[in-house]
Amino acid sequence: MLNIAIVAGSSRNNSQSGKVARFLRKRLMQMNLTSEAQSQVIDLGLAPLPLWPAEDDGPWGLYSEQLKSADAVIIVAPEWNGMACPAIKNFFIYASKTELAHKPGLLVGVSSGIGGSSPISELRASSYKNCRLCYLPEHLIVRHAEQVLNMPEPQSEDDQRLRARIDYNLDILGKYAQALKPVRESIDMTQAAFTNGM
Repeated sequence: MLNIAIVAGSSRNNSQSGKVARFLRKRLMQMNLTSEAQSQVIDLGLAPLPLWPAEDDGPWGLYSEQLKSADAVIIVAPEWNGMACPAIKNFFIYASKTELAHKPGLLVGVSSGIGGSSPISELRASSYKNCRLCYLPEHLIVRHAEQVLNMPEPQSEDDQRLRARIDYNLDILGKYAQALKPVRESIDMTQAAFTNGM
């Protein structure tokens, strides 16, 4: 079984991103990729991180430990005004290679409308440099988020298509997580000269 951390990147309580994250966790368990004990949702709406830098880093200590033990990470990023929302950007200021280096990451964009691609592009461009998270070439976009992933069975053709794509991507994430374990173990991450990416 894999240890997979899922980050719900909205600062809103009871967000659609949180709903999506919990759905993904449930599917990972149903697909026997992880267990209840080995998958955690880090919901930035329920336990937000203080704006970095902060004297008290709030729940980061707990989040850091969860991420360190993870074999893979899923980043659920809502689109706000055509951008990744502030909470998920703040998360990546906290995150370092100690937690995320050379682990596969699946990006999931969330939109209440037909958008959702902007957080994917933004996070691919600016979130991995220092933490060294390895984003998969696959990603997910949950469009019209309020209308999908609400019931045990799909309620529309769009809902059915999205669920099939979710299963496909989660299977790929599991394969990457297994493949990158020995790679991660073989890399010397103590090189002080190369603490940050270029």
